[in-house]
Amino acid sequence: MIEVNKNYNESNLETMAKMPDCFVDLTVTSPPYDGLRTYNGYSFPFEDIAKELYRVTKQGGVVIWVVNDSTKNGSESLTSFKQALYFKEIGFNVHDTMIYAKNSYMPLTHNRYEQQFEYMFVLSKGKPKTFNPIMIPSLTAGTKRNRGGSKANEKTYAERLREEKTTVNSEKQKPNIWFYDVGKNDKTKHNAPFPEQLAQDHILSWTNENDLVYDCFMGSGTVAKMSILNNRNWIGSEISNEYCDIIEDRIKKAWEEKRKEKDLTQKTLFGDGM
Repeated sequence: MIEVNKNYNESNLETMAKMPDCFVDLTVTSPPYDGLRTYNGYSFPFEDIAKELYRVTKQGGVVIWVVNDSTKNGSESLTSFKQALYFKEIGFNVHDTMIYAKNSYMPLTHNRYEQQFEYMFVLSKGKPKTFNPIMIPSLTAGTKRNRGGSKANEKTYAERLREEKTTVNSEKQKPNIWFYDVGKNDKTKHNAPFPEQLAQDHILSWTNENDLVYDCFMGSGTVAKMSILNNRNWIGSEISNEYCDIIEDRIKKAWEEKRKEKDLTQKTLFGDGM
């Protein structure tokens, strides 16, 4: 039986081979797509990985597949969409196609508008069993608006619009384009780290506490760190020895941060005399 809350220094296929069927609640990962990120010469058997992800994902579980496309000879590869279609072919639902938009400035090097986003395919095994939508402040909070209704009877409809008003809530559900600062204060020494907030937002959206989160390309360990800080179990696969050293350091610091948070909470609840 596989051990949880551990990073495995091996290929993701080796790690998933240890997992029983329907084991993982959420996978959040970004593969070394289209040669845009070097991965120390390691191979990327996409179809084998996709099939294993389907097998180990629980019914109602979700895979977040963060990818982009290379441009060669003036044309984008569209590898990301080919992969999404393959996931659908083997049984996943393409539940949503989200956008990870980067706030950082990108240098102008081509005769087109520079791409400042990546795709985040939300792949579900059936209907997602968990959805905790992230809420953001509503710019029109407190204002009144018409409730609306059927136009079957125009007179009744007009009267209803005058009479039925609803107050706009202070918060609304976050849409599916997510903006993040990239590269600021990053000390991971990894060439393509996740923004921590991106990992956390998906973890909070698609899992509950004590659920199991997997990253099959663990990289710098961001998914593990944010799982620890948000009370989720986790497993990682990372074949690079160099990156595994980074992961271990971040995991250690995450547990230290978690312990300090727990100590602070206890002092707040019970006082220093506990």
